Amino acid sequence: MKALVTGATGFIGGNLVRELLGDGAQVRVLARPGSDRTVLEDLNVEVAEGDVTDPASLRPAVEGCDAVFHVAAWYAYWPRDHQRAYRVNVEGTTNVLRVAAEKGVQRVVHTSSVSTVGLETGGSPADENTTLDPRHLAAGYKRSKYEAEQEALRAHRDGLPVVIVNPSAPVGGWDPKPTPTGRVIVDFLKGRMFGYLNTGLNVVHVRDVARGHILALEKGKPGERYILGNRNMSLQEIFETLGRIAGRRPPRLQVPYWAALGFAHMDEAIEGRLLRRTPRATVTEVRLAKRKMYFSAEKAVRELGLPQTPVEEAFADAVGWFRQHGYA
Repeated sequence: MKALVTGATGFIGGNLVRELLGDGAQVRVLARPGSDRTVLEDLNVEVAEGDVTDPASLRPAVEGCDAVFHVAAWYAYWPRDHQRAYRVNVEGTTNVLRVAAEKGVQRVVHTSSVSTVGLETGGSPADENTTLDPRHLAAGYKRSKYEAEQEALRAHRDGLPVVIVNPSAPVGGWDPKPTPTGRVIVDFLKGRMFGYLNTGLNVVHVRDVARGHILALEKGKPGERYILGNRNMSLQEIFETLGRIAGRRPPRLQVPYWAALGFAHMDEAIEGRLLRRTPRATVTEVRLAKRKMYFSAEKAVRELGLPQTPVEEAFADAVGWFRQHGYA
């Protein structure tokens, strides 16, 4: 099998490339000229330079491929990035799907997000059938991922075999940017976490997410979506787990929601608008944390055979990688 992976220089994409190579697949990656290719170092891949926002660059990249894993996305919650999120996540997805259809690709796996899945009341785990009201989605990353998923479903209805995967919060090695979840781990390792919000996430090893993509290609039903997750954990539980692994004392103070929101407003004003840097905390992120983002991966486990690596191993791999590469 020959597969194209977009977003291969990122966290999920880089781990997916490693899993594909381990399976003996031929891998071509789409990479922007001048992009940081740390995660691809010493890997036997063919590099096609291009950009998902440039359809002309996609045609030679897709040519001759049996499968396309469309992982590329702009993942940020800072308002300055809203327009870029739409260009990359929505227009980029449309471009990839159109070119894949033109070139007769046998199957596409589209990487969506649990942000396109509704949340249950009371913190109960949501699944693929939980209703989401898109009117409640704020501009930026979440809305762009929802619209991109709608493009994938539309392409399936038009005849392109597309399977959708919805990762929760991946954790592990090879997170060079790092992602927002990875940034929380780095800040914890640097002793910058003085408190926690009463919120929670579904945590999954990034290696399981990568394997879930391959299983979706092999076993997934076109037009269906699969949550790639594992364990629901409160933020306090996450910090306690990190503390045991990293040998650091976890924060004991539960921060009131209003205080976190006030800090985010201040951080956006100073770091974002005055200093022109990405804030440590954004208003959108704090507002999202008001509800526990708990999900069930039962469908992916049952239909795909999604692995469920203990999350302690995921955190240990993340801590080891960040320390080894000088992040903390």
